[in-house]
Amino acid sequence: MLLLLFSAAFGTASAETYSNPVLVETYQINRPRPARYVGTLGIGDPAVIFYGGKYYLYPTGDNHSYHVYISDDLVHWSKGPKVFQSNETGVWAPYVFFNRDNGIFYLYYTVNGRIGVAEADRPMGQFRDLGNLISNGIDAHMFRDDDGSFFLYYARYPEFGIFVQPMATPIRKKGEPVQVISPSEAWEMTNVPVTEAPWLLKHQGVYYLLYSGGSANTEHYAIGYATAKNPSGPFTKYPGNPIIRKGGGVLGPGHGSVTRDREGKLWMVYHQQKDKTPGWNRVICIDPLWFDEKGVLHGKATRGTPQPAPVTAEKMGWD
Repeated sequence: MLLLLFSAAFGTASAETYSNPVLVETYQINRPRPARYVGTLGIGDPAVIFYGGKYYLYPTGDNHSYHVYISDDLVHWSKGPKVFQSNETGVWAPYVFFNRDNGIFYLYYTVNGRIGVAEADRPMGQFRDLGNLISNGIDAHMFRDDDGSFFLYYARYPEFGIFVQPMATPIRKKGEPVQVISPSEAWEMTNVPVTEAPWLLKHQGVYYLLYSGGSANTEHYAIGYATAKNPSGPFTKYPGNPIIRKGGGVLGPGHGSVTRDREGKLWMVYHQQKDKTPGWNRVICIDPLWFDEKGVLHGKATRGTPQPAPVTAEKMGWD
């Protein structure tokens, strides 16, 4: 049985500020198997896209389906329709990619340690299942390079190393996958050795692979990055990792997606643990990312204190 306990978008302290979390939704899972899904479950693993003047957020939700959430400003969210339903439990970590060549939205979903793909002609679904894509993977992220080539990043399950699969199209593989990083640093091995939740950025010809490390159901989960000159690597981990970690009331920040506001500023949309209790009771937060003059990527995580808000269309004078 699934009981929705609470859902809300948190308001800003003023028109120019916001406070984390920006979105909370909690479910009570009353299902004896598998045991890890019994108890309180909060939304997490958010993937955000910007399309048609709005932001669309797809998170892990009730363990067997995905809903979409819609926002004009990354701060105030409204819950939209259910966009995908599985006949299995263990459904998490969605990612949606818009292919401008054919106008199709592709949903890469994780279910019980494998990645499938579904398609729709609009961001609010319904997504039609196209079947299995990766048999031993989770946390898919599709990247399209400037030359039009496609690369699918994912964490191989259950080893939790990150791989990249070159793609001929968003749904057709090309060649063999390449492992780009694996758990090797102390912060990545808290409780369980993990590198997961890949997200690729390109800045001044350099590829930045954001990822999360450590056990995802604890306060020690954190975010780091690695860089390469080619989307298939080799990648070198930044020695100052993790760049986003617990502290200042922040617990277990991780599994982020990246978008931009109307001014072009980078924003990470990610989750934090609600409290120190181990488990999956998470909340959605936003905070800025930025590059310094040396190309070093920086980030921060905040909780409960007013912060400068993303630049909205209204602030920029856009329609």
